[in-house]
Amino acid sequence: MSEQLKFVVEQLNKEPFRKSFNLITFDSLEPIQLLQVLNDVLAEIDPKQAVDIREEMPEQTAKRMVTLLGMLKYKPPGSLSDASSFRQGLVTGNKPVIHHILHWLLQRVPELKKRAYLARFLMKLEVPADFLQDDVISDTYHQYAELVEGFKTYHKECEQLRTSGFSTAEIRRDISAMEEEKDQLNKRVERLKKRVESVSNHQRMLEMAGQLRVEKEREESLSQQKQEQKNQLFQAEQRLQRSQQQLKDLRQAAADAKPESLMKRLEEEMKINSYMVSDKLPKELESKRRTVQYLQKVLSEPAMGQDELRELDGKIKDANARINQLIEKRMMRNDPMDDKLTLFRQQASIIIRKKEAKAEELQEAREELAAGEREMSQRNSQARGQDGDEVIRGDELKRLVGKLRSKGTVHKKKRQEMAELKAEYGVLQRTEEVLKQRHEAIQQQLQSLEAQKGISGYSDTQEGLERVSATKSELDEMKGRTLEDMSEMVKKLNSMIVEKKSAVAPIIKELRPLRQQCQELTQEHEEKKAQYDSIAAGLESNRSKLEQEVKTLRDENAQEENRYHHVNGMKQIIEMQMQRAVEETKAYVSSDPQERKKAIREVYMKNIAEQESLGKKLREKQKAVRESHGPNIKQMKMWRDLEQLMECKRQCFLRAQSQASIGQVIQEGGEDRLVLL
Repeated sequence: MSEQLKFVVEQLNKEPFRKSFNLITFDSLEPIQLLQVLNDVLAEIDPKQAVDIREEMPEQTAKRMVTLLGMLKYKPPGSLSDASSFRQGLVTGNKPVIHHILHWLLQRVPELKKRAYLARFLMKLEVPADFLQDDVISDTYHQYAELVEGFKTYHKECEQLRTSGFSTAEIRRDISAMEEEKDQLNKRVERLKKRVESVSNHQRMLEMAGQLRVEKEREESLSQQKQEQKNQLFQAEQRLQRSQQQLKDLRQAAADAKPESLMKRLEEEMKINSYMVSDKLPKELESKRRTVQYLQKVLSEPAMGQDELRELDGKIKDANARINQLIEKRMMRNDPMDDKLTLFRQQASIIIRKKEAKAEELQEAREELAAGEREMSQRNSQARGQDGDEVIRGDELKRLVGKLRSKGTVHKKKRQEMAELKAEYGVLQRTEEVLKQRHEAIQQQLQSLEAQKGISGYSDTQEGLERVSATKSELDEMKGRTLEDMSEMVKKLNSMIVEKKSAVAPIIKELRPLRQQCQELTQEHEEKKAQYDSIAAGLESNRSKLEQEVKTLRDENAQEENRYHHVNGMKQIIEMQMQRAVEETKAYVSSDPQERKKAIREVYMKNIAEQESLGKKLREKQKAVRESHGPNIKQMKMWRDLEQLMECKRQCFLRAQSQASIGQVIQEGGEDRLVLL
């Protein structure tokens, strides 16, 4: 713990804090003073935290500090892992809590400054999912996310550019290294010259190496010219294909240019445009208007508090619950008519969606067509600027076709020659195999003869000597080429060193006075910054006091305005009641019967009399119904008996009729049987 305090005191006494503490004075600080020291350190990391602790509520201070520490990824020690205990210790200025935070912050101030700077741009705003369902808000949020990602990439590129810069010390080191390499190369060149001087005809070999290099450079230039001509030929073929395609399109357009086809095409375009104008575009316009009205309504409303948001959440939950209940009731009812209508509605919605999708595809195709036409016009203008003509004429087209045909015949001839060469290559390959076999047989015979004569190995020795001589000649050629290459490399290095020195010399001359000027400006900047910080701290404290006073006065003003409006409303209500009472008194006391009829008492008396007369009539009607109830019930029973009797007679009549028809059928069957007998 003592080491931790020593480190904290040492860092606080250094720049930019300059607190002049020792262990005793730092340990004897009051909680409010300790919190102020912590706030000063946080203000050094994030300038927005530069406030006076005494002018801020403890809860606000704790909330602000906890938010910043969470953003800086600070983790409390194991004994204070509980969030409530850590927050309580931060509010009360507990020494172990504050000391641990200061020790953690002062260890990594530059890193935390960078993190706090980046957090202002990289901490994404949390938008509820309900708001993201709106298209405008969703598009704005996506743009915001894209801007955050763009800031990340730009910041990385900036850091790479800062770290990849070359300093004068690095340039000097490079120059010294190149000079050392130059000395080494000079020494190697001298050694190679001494070794080559003993070889015969070395001057002739150097001349031949120079000629070989010139021929290689010429070969490279010729191959480059050949590639350029191939590219020009390919571009000409591409222009020919484009011209042929344009000619084909124009011919097709001319072939289809009939009145019927044109009218049909125009009718289709008119239908599509009418659909776009009458159905699609008004719907989109109406949806945009609704969105704008909704956003204007949201902007016009005052900012909601946490309680209002909770209340709205509760209302939304209740509405969702009622919707779910209604859906369940509808599913339980399961009306077949509704099912049929649902099927038709689904089919209609599917057709509408397909129609809208096709309209969108048509719109995209039109945009692509317009873009293609613009691109074609641009390319035509470019071709007109380069070649002078927009479209290839007929004579040029014939000439190009003739060239193409001639090239086709040449291509066929070359293919035939290639086939002949392949066949000849196969024959030569077979001849080589036969000759190799014969050579192996002759070699075996030669070895057997050498063994018989007692000179075995003579041919191998002779071949080895020939190979050694060939290798020696190749090495001599390589030495000549290497010497020439080394001399060229030395010249290039000398020229590069001279160029680097000439380029760096004026920069070094300009850098010396600039360094001195930079030191003077840095010292002046530090002095001005100290003055600015002291003045800004005083002005900030005065501003916070004035803001607090203005806030209290505004609250008092708002309370008095609310009280005034409430009293004014009560006064108007009482005046209306008094006016109605005076009018009622005048109407009741007035001698005019028409005015007295308008009085509330007379109206109520009239209504009471009407209701009493109506009740009297209803009671008389009830008495008549009670008196006639018994005879009516009896008569209804007699009618029911009569109805049953008539039904019984009908059934008997139907049964007798059916029996008579059956007997008649049986009698007719008997007569038929007698006739048959």
